[in-house]
Amino acid sequence: MNIPRNMVLFLSLFLGAAWAETTVLQNFTLIDGTGSQPLAKASMVIVDGRIKWVGPAARLRLPAGGQNINLAGKYIMPGIINLHGHVGNTIDLVQDPANFTRGNVESQLRSYANYGVTAVCSLGSEQPLIMEMRAEQRLTNRPQMTRIYTALRGFTGVGGYPTTAPGMKGVPYEVSSVADVQKDVRQLAGEKVDIVKIWVDDHLGKDPKIPFDLSKVIIESAHKYHLKVVAHVFYLADAKALVDAGLNGLAHSVRDKPVDDELIQMMKKRRAWQMAPTLTREASTFVFATPSPMLNDPFFAPSVSANTLRTLKDTQFQKQVAAEPDAAHGRDWLEMAKKNLKTLVDAGVKCGFGTDTGPPRRIQGYFEHWEMELMAEAGLTPQQIITIATKNSAEFLGAKDLGVLKKGKWADLIVLGANPLENIKNTRTIESVWIAGNKVK
Repeated sequence: MNIPRNMVLFLSLFLGAAWAETTVLQNFTLIDGTGSQPLAKASMVIVDGRIKWVGPAARLRLPAGGQNINLAGKYIMPGIINLHGHVGNTIDLVQDPANFTRGNVESQLRSYANYGVTAVCSLGSEQPLIMEMRAEQRLTNRPQMTRIYTALRGFTGVGGYPTTAPGMKGVPYEVSSVADVQKDVRQLAGEKVDIVKIWVDDHLGKDPKIPFDLSKVIIESAHKYHLKVVAHVFYLADAKALVDAGLNGLAHSVRDKPVDDELIQMMKKRRAWQMAPTLTREASTFVFATPSPMLNDPFFAPSVSANTLRTLKDTQFQKQVAAEPDAAHGRDWLEMAKKNLKTLVDAGVKCGFGTDTGPPRRIQGYFEHWEMELMAEAGLTPQQIITIATKNSAEFLGAKDLGVLKKGKWADLIVLGANPLENIKNTRTIESVWIAGNKVK
């Protein structure tokens, strides 16, 4: 029997009000996301998806009823929050708006969830269906897959990047006037998007860049509706101009040259974030140009279809990737991005976590863990990386109930078999993922 979706949601609310659902996790090491030292021999009481109590196991007052789970020898950290992803448009290695279906979005959200990514902000390549799916999630706030945040449609200039990329024509707004901007921002505000996105890039001179005056109007207009604005950037000069105009976050690292003190002081003064370093975005330009070891990694295989895996291993495909213009620059871009991330973090600029996964060859789930490894290569400690990927990212989203494992917060968490504070690669030792107290299947 097929039960209507609205009825399922109603029943979940009604039944949830009828009795409390209690789960007790015991005897694990807690990494709470705040940057505090881990707590050994910890326990947690989860009631109706929220953390009712967390602390030393010796002080646990075991509630009557409910499910008790012994996690001796395990480690728990908050779920990963990806501030820069893209859902729905890609199947295997083909990007096309026709792929944006409920089934494809849900498949990708499940893939993120399986890898411990419990929330993702899809940044400006979505269709109206995403608003419907987000509303369904937020009716109970206890989804069975990764939580949705969305910019719905981003902004670029007429014929500007990324509309020249395969499958991206007609996806973002292409604006040419102040009137266009004001109308489109008003529409986004009416949809109650979580964030506003601008693409500010000429793709190494190949594409027209959105005029700065229009970017400034986008920022001013969005702020009138209390919406944060983030931008795809490449050049240091653009980052400076946008931050000076009130931009809230850089959705990529600056990659043309080192960040300087002028930008750092401007970001700190205006409270602008490096909201997403997207190091794996740069790595994706060249990593599949040769037989990458990750293609034989058991942790990688579940993140792609068998067909995609065959293609990525194909020597002819690898030659095609190697011949792409971006492949020649990708290693330099990655090293510059890593250097700039370290500089900004050391200077006290706030940083969030984001990967730009979703488009072809930017693998959802696996790349989030690789991003953390690249952040470690950049010189960040595992504690810094985990805090950035959890607490900081929730803060940027304004998601007050996410990001840390404290009383009253949603129980979005990852159970690990090894300590990620000893080696960030241990985030791969996933034994289970929980979203709002529900174990992801």
